[in-house]
Amino acid sequence: MSSQPDISLLRLQDEDRELFIHDNRRAFKSALLVVVLSMAMVMQTIPGRAQGYRNPVLPGFHADPSVCRAGNDFYLVNSTFQYFPGVPVFHSKDLVNWEQIGNCLTRPSQVDLKGTDGNSGIYAPTIRYNNGRFYMVTTVFPSRRHFYVWTDNPAGEWSEPIVIDFAIGSCDPTLFFDEGKCYFLWKEGDIKICEIDVETGKQLGEIHHLGTGLGGRYPEGPHIYKKDGYYYLLLAEGGTEHGHHVNILRSKSLFGPYDPNPANPILSHFNMKMQNSPIQGLGHADLVQASDSSWWMICLGYRTSGYLQHVMGRETMLAPVQWDKGEWPVVNGDGTLQADMKCQTLPLVPLAQEPDKEEFNHIKRSAPKDSYHSLGLPMGWMSLCNPDYAKYSLTDRKGWLRLHPSTTDLSDTASPTFIARRQTELTFSATALFDCSHLCEGMQAGITAYAAPLNHYDVVAERRDGKIFVKSNVRLGQTSHVEKEILLTGDHAYLRITSDKDFYYMLASSDGVNFTQLAKMEYRFLSTETIGGFTGVMLGLFAQCSQEANNGYVDIDWFEYK
Repeated sequence: MSSQPDISLLRLQDEDRELFIHDNRRAFKSALLVVVLSMAMVMQTIPGRAQGYRNPVLPGFHADPSVCRAGNDFYLVNSTFQYFPGVPVFHSKDLVNWEQIGNCLTRPSQVDLKGTDGNSGIYAPTIRYNNGRFYMVTTVFPSRRHFYVWTDNPAGEWSEPIVIDFAIGSCDPTLFFDEGKCYFLWKEGDIKICEIDVETGKQLGEIHHLGTGLGGRYPEGPHIYKKDGYYYLLLAEGGTEHGHHVNILRSKSLFGPYDPNPANPILSHFNMKMQNSPIQGLGHADLVQASDSSWWMICLGYRTSGYLQHVMGRETMLAPVQWDKGEWPVVNGDGTLQADMKCQTLPLVPLAQEPDKEEFNHIKRSAPKDSYHSLGLPMGWMSLCNPDYAKYSLTDRKGWLRLHPSTTDLSDTASPTFIARRQTELTFSATALFDCSHLCEGMQAGITAYAAPLNHYDVVAERRDGKIFVKSNVRLGQTSHVEKEILLTGDHAYLRITSDKDFYYMLASSDGVNFTQLAKMEYRFLSTETIGGFTGVMLGLFAQCSQEANNGYVDIDWFEYK
Protein backbone atom coordinates (compact mmCIF):
# COMPACT_ATOMS: atom_id res chain seq x y z
CA MET A 1 0.00 0.00 0.00
CA SER A 2 1.34 3.40 -0.93
CA SER A 3 2.31 5.70 1.94
CA GLN A 4 1.59 8.83 -0.13
CA PRO A 5 -1.73 10.53 0.55
CA ASP A 6 -4.45 10.40 -2.06
CA ILE A 7 -4.18 13.77 -3.84
CA SER A 8 -7.81 13.62 -4.99
CA LEU A 9 -8.95 13.05 -1.41
CA LEU A 10 -6.88 16.00 -0.15
CA ARG A 11 -8.30 18.16 -2.91
CA LEU A 12 -11.78 17.05 -1.91
CA GLN A 13 -11.01 17.77 1.73
CA ASP A 14 -9.66 21.21 0.80
CA GLU A 15 -12.77 21.96 -1.23
CA ASP A 16 -14.99 20.78 1.63
CA ARG A 17 -12.99 22.92 4.03
CA GLU A 18 -13.37 26.03 1.83
CA LEU A 19 -17.07 25.27 1.35
CA PHE A 20 -17.48 24.82 5.09
CA ILE A 21 -15.67 28.10 5.80
CA HIS A 22 -17.67 29.94 3.11
CA ASP A 23 -20.99 28.61 4.37
CA ASN A 24 -20.15 29.47 7.96
CA ARG A 25 -19.01 32.94 7.00
CA ARG A 26 -22.32 33.45 5.20
CA ALA A 27 -24.22 32.04 8.18
CA PHE A 28 -22.23 34.26 10.53
CA LYS A 29 -22.96 37.34 8.44
CA SER A 30 -26.65 36.44 8.32
CA ALA A 31 -26.75 35.86 12.05
CA LEU A 32 -24.87 39.10 12.66
CA LEU A 33 -27.33 40.98 10.45
CA VAL A 34 -30.25 39.50 12.37
CA VAL A 35 -28.64 40.51 15.67
CA VAL A 36 -27.98 44.06 14.44
CA LEU A 37 -31.53 44.48 13.12
CA SER A 38 -32.95 43.00 16.31
CA MET A 39 -30.89 45.33 18.45
CA ALA A 40 -32.00 48.29 16.33
CA MET A 41 -35.63 47.28 16.77
CA VAL A 42 -35.12 46.85 20.50
CA MET A 43 -33.40 50.22 20.76
CA GLN A 44 -36.35 51.84 19.02
CA THR A 45 -38.80 50.32 21.49
CA ILE A 46 -36.84 51.12 24.66
CA PRO A 47 -38.29 54.27 26.25
CA GLY A 48 -35.88 57.21 26.12
CA ARG A 49 -33.96 55.82 23.13
CA ALA A 50 -35.42 58.03 20.42
CA GLN A 51 -33.32 60.92 19.18
CA GLY A 52 -33.58 64.64 19.91
CA TYR A 53 -36.03 67.38 18.96
CA ARG A 54 -36.34 71.09 18.25
CA ASN A 55 -37.43 73.83 20.64
CA PRO A 56 -39.95 75.35 20.81
CA VAL A 57 -42.19 72.30 20.67
CA LEU A 58 -45.15 74.69 20.23
CA PRO A 59 -43.88 77.66 18.20
CA GLY A 60 -45.55 81.04 18.17
CA PHE A 61 -47.76 82.57 20.87
CA HIS A 62 -48.23 79.60 23.25
CA ALA A 63 -47.64 81.23 26.63
CA ASP A 64 -47.82 79.90 30.19
CA PRO A 65 -47.89 76.17 29.38
CA SER A 66 -49.22 73.60 31.83
CA VAL A 67 -49.14 69.84 31.31
CA CYS A 68 -50.60 66.68 32.83
CA ARG A 69 -50.52 62.96 32.03
CA ALA A 70 -53.39 60.48 31.80
CA GLY A 71 -52.10 56.97 31.20
CA ASN A 72 -49.68 57.21 28.27
CA ASP A 73 -51.18 60.46 26.99
CA PHE A 74 -50.11 64.02 27.73
CA TYR A 75 -52.36 67.08 27.65
CA LEU A 76 -51.22 70.70 27.57
CA VAL A 77 -52.94 74.11 27.80
CA ASN A 78 -51.82 77.71 27.22
CA SER A 79 -52.95 81.25 28.01
CA THR A 80 -55.01 83.03 25.36
CA PHE A 81 -55.66 86.46 26.93
CA GLN A 82 -58.11 88.39 24.66
CA TYR A 83 -58.48 85.63 22.05
CA PHE A 84 -61.48 83.33 21.69
CA PRO A 85 -62.00 80.40 21.93
CA GLY A 86 -59.92 80.37 25.08
CA VAL A 87 -57.26 77.95 26.34
CA PRO A 88 -56.31 75.48 23.58
CA VAL A 89 -56.00 71.81 24.55
CA PHE A 90 -53.12 69.89 22.99
CA HIS A 91 -52.50 66.13 23.02
CA SER A 92 -49.24 64.24 22.66
CA LYS A 93 -47.79 60.78 23.11
CA ASP A 94 -44.17 61.92 23.40
CA LEU A 95 -44.16 65.54 24.70
CA VAL A 96 -42.49 66.62 21.45
CA ASN A 97 -45.24 66.30 18.84
CA TRP A 98 -48.45 68.11 19.82
CA GLU A 99 -51.85 68.29 18.16
CA GLN A 100 -54.62 70.68 19.17
CA ILE A 101 -57.77 68.68 19.91
CA GLY A 102 -60.03 71.35 21.38
CA ASN A 103 -60.43 74.38 23.65
CA CYS A 104 -61.53 74.66 27.26
CA LEU A 105 -63.50 77.89 26.79
CA THR A 106 -65.70 77.84 23.68
CA ARG A 107 -68.94 79.48 24.85
CA PRO A 108 -69.75 83.05 25.91
CA SER A 109 -71.38 81.61 29.06
CA GLN A 110 -67.96 80.39 30.19
CA VAL A 111 -66.06 83.66 29.82
CA ASP A 112 -66.84 87.31 29.01
CA LEU A 113 -63.91 88.89 27.16
CA LYS A 114 -65.61 92.17 26.30
CA GLY A 115 -63.09 95.01 26.18
CA THR A 116 -60.02 92.82 26.78
CA ASP A 117 -56.64 93.28 25.10
CA GLY A 118 -53.15 91.80 25.28
CA ASN A 119 -52.82 92.90 28.90
CA SER A 120 -56.04 91.25 30.04
CA GLY A 121 -58.32 88.28 29.39
CA ILE A 122 -57.41 84.67 30.26
CA TYR A 123 -54.21 84.33 32.32
CA ALA A 124 -52.01 81.34 33.11
CA PRO A 125 -54.18 78.20 33.10
CA THR A 126 -53.23 74.96 34.84
CA ILE A 127 -54.45 71.53 33.70
CA ARG A 128 -54.66 68.58 36.08
CA TYR A 129 -56.05 65.03 35.86
CA ASN A 130 -57.58 63.20 38.83
CA ASN A 131 -59.81 60.11 39.04
CA GLY A 132 -60.68 60.12 35.33
CA ARG A 133 -61.52 63.82 35.17
CA PHE A 134 -59.62 66.77 33.69
CA TYR A 135 -59.62 70.19 35.35
CA MET A 136 -58.47 73.54 33.95
CA VAL A 137 -58.17 76.43 36.40
CA THR A 138 -57.41 80.00 35.38
CA THR A 139 -58.00 83.72 36.04
CA VAL A 140 -59.79 86.30 33.91
CA PHE A 141 -58.61 89.92 33.95
CA PRO A 142 -59.45 92.66 34.76
CA SER A 143 -62.02 91.17 37.18
CA ARG A 144 -59.29 88.90 38.65
CA ARG A 145 -61.88 86.16 39.03
CA HIS A 146 -60.52 82.64 39.53
CA PHE A 147 -62.53 79.74 38.13
CA TYR A 148 -62.13 76.22 36.80
CA VAL A 149 -63.90 73.99 34.31
CA TRP A 150 -63.82 70.23 33.99
CA THR A 151 -64.49 67.44 31.49
CA ASP A 152 -64.21 63.70 31.04
CA ASN A 153 -63.23 64.25 27.39
CA PRO A 154 -60.57 66.92 26.82
CA ALA A 155 -61.35 66.98 23.07
CA GLY A 156 -65.00 67.86 23.71
CA GLU A 157 -66.88 70.63 25.46
CA TRP A 158 -65.90 71.61 28.99
CA SER A 159 -68.22 72.45 31.89
CA GLU A 160 -69.62 75.78 32.94
CA PRO A 161 -67.25 77.67 35.27
CA ILE A 162 -66.94 76.81 38.95
CA VAL A 163 -66.01 80.12 40.57
CA ILE A 164 -63.62 80.48 43.49
CA ASP A 165 -65.49 83.11 45.49
CA PHE A 166 -63.16 83.42 48.49
CA ALA A 167 -60.02 84.51 46.58
CA ILE A 168 -60.16 87.40 44.13
CA GLY A 169 -56.96 89.02 42.99
CA SER A 170 -53.64 88.30 41.38
CA CYS A 171 -53.38 85.22 39.13
CA ASP A 172 -51.70 81.89 38.33
CA PRO A 173 -53.95 79.45 40.21
CA THR A 174 -53.45 75.70 40.28
CA LEU A 175 -55.13 72.63 41.75
CA PHE A 176 -53.24 70.02 43.77
CA PHE A 177 -54.75 66.62 44.59
CA ASP A 178 -53.33 64.77 47.57
CA GLU A 179 -54.67 61.82 49.59
CA GLY A 180 -58.24 62.28 48.40
CA LYS A 181 -58.28 66.04 48.95
CA CYS A 182 -58.18 68.94 46.52
CA TYR A 183 -56.23 72.10 47.28
CA PHE A 184 -56.43 75.49 45.58
CA LEU A 185 -53.08 77.24 45.21
CA TRP A 186 -52.73 80.83 44.00
CA LYS A 187 -50.63 83.98 44.18
CA GLU A 188 -51.99 87.04 45.99
CA GLY A 189 -49.08 89.02 47.34
CA ASP A 190 -47.57 85.81 48.61
CA ILE A 191 -48.39 82.23 47.64
CA LYS A 192 -51.45 80.81 49.37
CA ILE A 193 -53.14 77.43 49.61
CA CYS A 194 -56.31 75.97 51.10
CA GLU A 195 -58.46 72.89 50.74
CA ILE A 196 -61.60 73.20 48.60
CA ASP A 197 -64.61 71.09 47.67
CA VAL A 198 -63.72 70.17 44.08
CA GLU A 199 -67.40 69.82 43.15
CA THR A 200 -68.34 73.35 44.20
CA GLY A 201 -65.11 75.31 44.61
CA LYS A 202 -66.07 76.21 48.18
CA GLN A 203 -63.39 76.73 50.81
CA LEU A 204 -63.04 73.85 53.28
CA GLY A 205 -59.96 74.68 55.29
CA GLU A 206 -58.00 77.66 56.51
CA ILE A 207 -55.74 79.58 54.14
CA HIS A 208 -52.03 78.84 54.60
CA HIS A 209 -49.27 81.21 53.50
CA LEU A 210 -46.31 79.56 51.75
CA GLY A 211 -44.11 82.63 51.36
CA THR A 212 -43.02 84.78 48.43
CA GLY A 213 -40.36 82.60 46.87
CA LEU A 214 -36.72 83.70 46.97
CA GLY A 215 -37.21 87.44 46.68
CA GLY A 216 -37.18 87.78 42.90
CA ARG A 217 -39.61 90.19 41.24
CA TYR A 218 -43.07 88.94 40.26
CA PRO A 219 -43.11 85.42 41.76
CA GLU A 220 -45.66 83.50 39.69
CA GLY A 221 -46.84 80.17 38.32
CA PRO A 222 -46.63 78.14 41.56
CA HIS A 223 -47.13 74.37 41.31
CA ILE A 224 -46.79 71.65 43.97
CA TYR A 225 -45.60 68.06 43.41
CA LYS A 226 -45.29 65.23 45.91
CA LYS A 227 -42.28 62.93 45.60
CA ASP A 228 -40.23 60.74 47.96
CA GLY A 229 -41.84 62.11 51.11
CA TYR A 230 -41.38 65.76 50.12
CA TYR A 231 -43.71 68.42 48.80
CA TYR A 232 -41.91 70.41 46.11
CA LEU A 233 -42.97 74.00 45.35
CA LEU A 234 -42.01 75.17 41.85
CA LEU A 235 -42.35 78.82 40.85
CA ALA A 236 -41.01 81.40 38.42
CA GLU A 237 -39.46 84.72 39.39
CA GLY A 238 -37.92 87.70 37.63
CA GLY A 239 -40.89 88.72 35.49
CA THR A 240 -41.79 87.23 32.12
CA GLU A 241 -38.84 88.87 30.38
CA HIS A 242 -35.07 88.36 30.10
CA GLY A 243 -34.59 87.89 33.85
CA HIS A 244 -37.21 85.15 34.05
CA HIS A 245 -36.09 81.96 35.81
CA VAL A 246 -37.42 78.95 37.74
CA ASN A 247 -36.79 78.13 41.41
CA ILE A 248 -37.82 75.16 43.51
CA LEU A 249 -38.31 74.64 47.26
CA ARG A 250 -39.42 71.67 49.33
CA SER A 251 -40.95 70.70 52.65
CA LYS A 252 -41.98 67.59 54.56
CA SER A 253 -45.33 69.30 55.20
CA LEU A 254 -47.73 70.59 52.55
CA PHE A 255 -48.13 73.84 54.46
CA GLY A 256 -44.39 74.38 54.90
CA PRO A 257 -42.01 75.82 55.81
CA TYR A 258 -40.34 75.32 52.42
CA ASP A 259 -36.57 75.24 52.09
CA PRO A 260 -34.95 76.42 48.82
CA ASN A 261 -32.76 74.32 46.60
CA PRO A 262 -29.13 75.45 47.09
CA ALA A 263 -28.69 75.15 43.30
CA ASN A 264 -31.50 77.60 42.43
CA PRO A 265 -32.39 78.71 39.83
CA ILE A 266 -32.91 75.31 38.23
CA LEU A 267 -33.75 76.92 34.87
CA SER A 268 -32.44 80.24 33.53
CA HIS A 269 -30.89 81.85 30.47
CA PHE A 270 -30.16 85.06 32.39
CA ASN A 271 -26.43 84.30 32.56
CA MET A 272 -23.22 84.70 30.59
CA LYS A 273 -23.32 81.20 29.13
CA MET A 274 -26.68 81.73 27.44
CA GLN A 275 -26.50 85.48 26.78
CA ASN A 276 -26.19 84.90 23.01
CA SER A 277 -28.82 82.17 22.82
CA PRO A 278 -31.73 82.96 20.47
CA ILE A 279 -34.00 81.58 23.21
CA GLN A 280 -34.54 83.87 26.18
CA GLY A 281 -37.00 84.57 29.01
CA LEU A 282 -37.35 80.96 30.24
CA GLY A 283 -39.83 80.46 33.06
CA HIS A 284 -43.41 79.67 34.10
CA ALA A 285 -42.70 75.94 34.15
CA ASP A 286 -44.59 72.73 34.92
CA LEU A 287 -43.23 69.24 35.59
CA VAL A 288 -44.62 65.90 34.45
CA GLN A 289 -43.53 62.29 34.88
CA ALA A 290 -43.87 59.89 31.95
CA SER A 291 -44.98 56.29 32.29
CA ASP A 292 -41.34 55.15 32.01
CA SER A 293 -40.60 57.18 35.21
CA SER A 294 -38.63 59.87 33.35
CA TRP A 295 -39.32 63.50 34.27
CA TRP A 296 -39.78 66.45 31.93
CA MET A 297 -40.21 70.19 32.20
CA ILE A 298 -42.51 72.27 30.01
CA CYS A 299 -41.84 76.01 30.17
CA LEU A 300 -42.22 79.22 28.22
CA GLY A 301 -39.49 81.15 26.43
CA TYR A 302 -39.20 83.28 23.34
CA ARG A 303 -37.01 83.50 20.27
CA THR A 304 -35.54 86.94 19.64
CA SER A 305 -35.97 88.59 16.25
CA GLY A 306 -33.16 91.04 16.83
CA TYR A 307 -31.27 92.43 19.78
CA LEU A 308 -33.31 91.35 22.82
CA GLN A 309 -36.68 91.81 21.06
CA HIS A 310 -39.32 89.26 20.10
CA VAL A 311 -42.52 89.40 18.05
CA MET A 312 -43.98 85.88 18.24
CA GLY A 313 -44.84 86.02 21.92
CA ARG A 314 -43.84 83.47 24.51
CA GLU A 315 -43.56 79.92 23.16
CA THR A 316 -43.68 76.44 24.71
CA MET A 317 -40.32 74.74 25.33
CA LEU A 318 -39.38 71.25 26.57
CA ALA A 319 -36.41 69.99 28.62
CA PRO A 320 -35.52 66.64 30.25
CA VAL A 321 -35.20 66.49 34.03
CA GLN A 322 -33.02 64.19 36.13
CA TRP A 323 -34.83 63.71 39.42
CA ASP A 324 -33.24 61.02 41.59
CA LYS A 325 -34.91 59.71 44.72
CA GLY A 326 -34.77 62.19 47.56
CA GLU A 327 -32.75 64.65 45.48
CA TRP A 328 -33.46 67.97 43.79
CA PRO A 329 -34.52 68.00 40.12
CA VAL A 330 -31.82 68.94 37.59
CA VAL A 331 -33.01 70.40 34.29
CA ASN A 332 -31.08 69.27 31.20
CA GLY A 333 -27.86 68.86 33.15
CA ASP A 334 -27.11 72.56 33.67
CA GLY A 335 -30.42 74.41 33.91
CA THR A 336 -30.49 75.59 30.30
CA LEU A 337 -32.02 74.34 27.06
CA GLN A 338 -31.21 74.66 23.39
CA ALA A 339 -33.10 75.09 20.14
CA ASP A 340 -31.56 71.82 18.90
CA MET A 341 -31.91 69.35 21.75
CA LYS A 342 -29.65 66.29 21.46
CA CYS A 343 -31.06 64.43 24.47
CA GLN A 344 -32.84 61.09 24.48
CA THR A 345 -36.61 61.33 24.32
CA LEU A 346 -39.64 59.17 24.76
CA PRO A 347 -40.41 57.03 21.69
CA LEU A 348 -41.42 59.65 19.14
CA VAL A 349 -44.87 59.50 17.57
CA PRO A 350 -44.78 61.98 14.66
CA LEU A 351 -47.98 63.66 13.51
CA ALA A 352 -49.11 64.36 9.99
CA GLN A 353 -47.67 67.66 8.80
CA GLU A 354 -50.18 70.46 8.59
CA PRO A 355 -50.79 71.62 5.00
CA ASP A 356 -49.42 75.01 3.97
CA LYS A 357 -52.74 76.01 2.45
CA GLU A 358 -55.98 76.26 4.44
CA GLU A 359 -58.85 75.68 2.00
CA PHE A 360 -61.62 76.65 4.47
CA ASN A 361 -63.72 73.53 4.07
CA HIS A 362 -66.39 73.33 6.75
CA ILE A 363 -65.43 70.93 9.54
CA LYS A 364 -68.42 69.25 11.16
CA ARG A 365 -68.01 68.93 14.91
CA SER A 366 -70.33 67.81 17.64
CA ALA A 367 -70.73 71.11 19.46
CA PRO A 368 -73.57 73.26 20.82
CA LYS A 369 -74.75 76.14 18.63
CA ASP A 370 -73.29 78.66 21.07
CA SER A 371 -69.86 77.00 20.88
CA TYR A 372 -67.20 78.59 18.68
CA HIS A 373 -66.44 75.12 17.36
CA SER A 374 -69.91 75.03 15.76
CA LEU A 375 -68.60 77.44 13.09
CA GLY A 376 -66.50 74.59 11.68
CA LEU A 377 -63.27 76.58 11.53
CA PRO A 378 -59.98 74.67 11.71
CA MET A 379 -58.27 74.32 15.09
CA GLY A 380 -55.85 77.10 15.89
CA TRP A 381 -57.88 79.93 14.33
CA MET A 382 -59.19 82.46 16.84
CA SER A 383 -61.13 85.71 17.05
CA LEU A 384 -60.82 88.75 19.29
CA CYS A 385 -62.94 88.88 22.44
CA ASN A 386 -66.38 87.20 22.11
CA PRO A 387 -67.18 87.27 18.37
CA ASP A 388 -70.54 87.65 16.63
CA TYR A 389 -70.93 84.20 15.04
CA ALA A 390 -73.33 85.61 12.41
CA LYS A 391 -70.41 87.47 10.83
CA TYR A 392 -68.66 84.22 9.82
CA SER A 393 -69.74 81.40 7.49
CA LEU A 394 -68.13 78.38 5.87
CA THR A 395 -71.42 77.14 4.42
CA ASP A 396 -72.81 80.11 2.45
CA ARG A 397 -70.30 79.37 -0.31
CA LYS A 398 -68.77 75.92 -0.23
CA GLY A 399 -65.00 75.94 0.11
CA TRP A 400 -64.87 79.67 0.94
CA LEU A 401 -64.81 81.65 4.18
CA ARG A 402 -67.38 84.44 4.11
CA LEU A 403 -66.86 87.46 6.36
CA HIS A 404 -69.54 90.08 6.94
CA PRO A 405 -68.04 93.42 8.00
CA SER A 406 -68.31 94.91 11.43
CA THR A 407 -68.33 98.58 12.31
CA THR A 408 -65.70 97.63 14.89
CA ASP A 409 -62.29 98.52 13.49
CA LEU A 410 -59.11 96.47 13.95
CA SER A 411 -57.79 99.34 16.05
CA ASP A 412 -60.69 99.11 18.52
CA THR A 413 -60.40 97.17 21.75
CA ALA A 414 -63.43 95.07 20.94
CA SER A 415 -64.42 92.24 18.61
CA PRO A 416 -64.06 93.07 14.90
CA THR A 417 -64.86 90.55 12.18
CA PHE A 418 -61.48 88.88 12.40
CA ILE A 419 -60.00 85.39 12.52
CA ALA A 420 -56.31 84.71 12.90
CA ARG A 421 -53.64 82.10 13.41
CA ARG A 422 -50.24 82.46 15.05
CA GLN A 423 -47.04 83.57 13.39
CA THR A 424 -44.78 80.62 14.16
CA GLU A 425 -41.47 81.44 12.45
CA LEU A 426 -39.36 84.57 12.06
CA THR A 427 -39.30 84.25 8.27
CA PHE A 428 -42.59 83.45 6.56
CA SER A 429 -44.97 84.25 3.72
CA ALA A 430 -48.74 84.51 4.28
CA THR A 431 -51.07 84.91 1.30
CA ALA A 432 -54.86 84.86 0.92
CA LEU A 433 -57.14 85.04 -2.13
CA PHE A 434 -60.08 87.44 -1.72
CA ASP A 435 -63.16 87.70 -3.93
CA CYS A 436 -63.96 91.41 -3.57
CA SER A 437 -66.96 91.51 -5.91
CA HIS A 438 -69.40 91.91 -3.02
CA LEU A 439 -67.61 94.66 -1.14
CA CYS A 440 -70.04 97.50 -0.50
CA GLU A 441 -69.07 101.15 -0.71
CA GLY A 442 -66.57 102.05 2.00
CA MET A 443 -66.04 98.44 3.07
CA GLN A 444 -62.54 97.11 3.72
CA ALA A 445 -61.28 93.52 3.82
CA GLY A 446 -57.76 92.24 4.10
CA ILE A 447 -54.91 90.44 5.78
CA THR A 448 -53.02 91.70 8.83
CA ALA A 449 -49.97 91.07 10.97
CA TYR A 450 -51.70 91.94 14.23
CA ALA A 451 -49.90 92.48 17.51
CA ALA A 452 -52.33 94.80 19.32
CA PRO A 453 -55.20 97.20 18.55
CA LEU A 454 -52.76 100.05 18.00
CA ASN A 455 -49.96 98.01 16.42
CA HIS A 456 -50.65 96.11 13.21
CA TYR A 457 -49.60 96.02 9.56
CA ASP A 458 -52.45 95.47 7.06
CA VAL A 459 -52.98 94.86 3.36
CA VAL A 460 -56.49 96.12 2.58
CA ALA A 461 -58.89 95.94 -0.36
CA GLU A 462 -61.46 98.78 -0.28
CA ARG A 463 -64.38 99.74 -2.52
CA ARG A 464 -64.44 103.46 -3.14
CA ASP A 465 -66.38 105.37 -5.81
CA GLY A 466 -67.32 102.07 -7.41
CA LYS A 467 -63.71 100.93 -7.79
CA ILE A 468 -61.59 98.55 -5.71
CA PHE A 469 -58.29 99.85 -4.39
CA VAL A 470 -55.62 97.93 -2.52
CA LYS A 471 -53.41 99.67 0.03
CA SER A 472 -51.31 99.03 3.11
CA ASN A 473 -52.42 100.43 6.43
CA VAL A 474 -49.65 100.80 9.00
CA ARG A 475 -50.81 101.40 12.57
CA LEU A 476 -48.15 102.51 15.06
CA GLY A 477 -49.69 103.66 18.32
CA GLN A 478 -51.53 106.91 17.70
CA THR A 479 -50.16 107.11 14.15
CA SER A 480 -51.99 105.55 11.19
CA HIS A 481 -50.36 105.73 7.77
CA VAL A 482 -51.11 104.58 4.20
CA GLU A 483 -47.82 103.96 2.41
CA LYS A 484 -49.01 103.14 -1.12
CA GLU A 485 -52.27 102.46 -2.95
CA ILE A 486 -52.99 100.72 -6.27
CA LEU A 487 -56.12 100.09 -8.33
CA LEU A 488 -57.16 96.44 -8.44
CA THR A 489 -57.65 94.88 -11.88
CA GLY A 490 -60.73 92.67 -11.65
CA ASP A 491 -62.49 91.49 -8.49
CA HIS A 492 -59.93 89.02 -7.13
CA ALA A 493 -57.13 90.21 -4.86
CA TYR A 494 -54.11 88.22 -3.74
CA LEU A 495 -52.99 89.88 -0.52
CA ARG A 496 -49.68 88.93 1.09
CA ILE A 497 -47.52 89.67 4.14
CA THR A 498 -43.98 88.33 4.40
CA SER A 499 -41.09 88.72 6.81
CA ASP A 500 -37.33 88.21 6.59
CA LYS A 501 -36.91 88.55 10.36
CA ASP A 502 -35.90 92.22 10.21
CA PHE A 503 -38.83 93.63 8.23
CA TYR A 504 -42.45 92.91 7.38
CA TYR A 505 -43.43 93.43 3.73
CA MET A 506 -46.98 94.12 2.55
CA LEU A 507 -47.78 93.12 -1.03
CA ALA A 508 -50.75 92.71 -3.41
CA SER A 509 -51.50 91.20 -6.80
CA SER A 510 -54.40 90.93 -9.22
CA ASP A 511 -53.19 87.68 -10.79
CA GLY A 512 -51.29 85.87 -8.01
CA VAL A 513 -48.05 86.08 -9.99
CA ASN A 514 -46.97 89.72 -10.18
CA PHE A 515 -46.95 91.28 -6.71
CA THR A 516 -46.52 94.97 -5.92
CA GLN A 517 -44.83 95.92 -2.67
CA LEU A 518 -47.00 98.41 -0.83
CA ALA A 519 -45.01 98.91 2.37
CA LYS A 520 -41.98 97.75 4.34
CA MET A 521 -41.90 98.08 8.13
CA GLU A 522 -39.47 97.14 10.92
CA TYR A 523 -40.30 94.13 13.10
CA ARG A 524 -39.58 96.07 16.31
CA PHE A 525 -42.80 98.09 16.15
CA LEU A 526 -44.69 94.81 16.68
CA SER A 527 -42.33 93.48 19.37
CA THR A 528 -43.37 92.94 22.97
CA GLU A 529 -40.45 95.06 24.17
CA THR A 530 -41.77 98.03 22.14
CA ILE A 531 -45.53 97.79 22.65
CA GLY A 532 -45.91 95.70 25.82
CA GLY A 533 -48.60 93.08 26.34
CA PHE A 534 -48.36 89.32 26.72
CA THR A 535 -49.30 88.01 23.27
CA GLY A 536 -47.51 87.59 19.94
CA VAL A 537 -48.14 88.49 16.31
CA MET A 538 -51.22 86.87 14.78
CA LEU A 539 -51.80 86.62 11.03
CA GLY A 540 -55.43 87.52 10.50
CA LEU A 541 -58.22 87.98 7.96
CA PHE A 542 -60.76 90.73 8.57
CA ALA A 543 -63.68 92.76 7.20
CA GLN A 544 -64.79 96.18 8.44
CA CYS A 545 -66.95 99.11 7.40
CA SER A 546 -67.53 102.58 8.79
CA GLN A 547 -71.30 102.07 8.49
CA GLU A 548 -73.40 98.96 9.00
CA ALA A 549 -73.45 97.16 5.63
CA ASN A 550 -76.27 94.63 5.42
CA ASN A 551 -75.48 93.59 1.85
CA GLY A 552 -71.69 93.65 1.85
CA TYR A 553 -69.34 90.76 2.46
CA VAL A 554 -66.09 89.24 1.26
CA ASP A 555 -65.29 85.63 0.35
CA ILE A 556 -61.84 84.15 0.99
CA ASP A 557 -60.89 81.07 -1.03
CA TRP A 558 -57.73 80.06 0.80
CA PHE A 559 -54.98 81.17 3.15
CA GLU A 560 -51.43 79.90 2.58
CA TYR A 561 -48.69 80.11 5.21
CA LYS A 562 -45.14 79.09 4.38
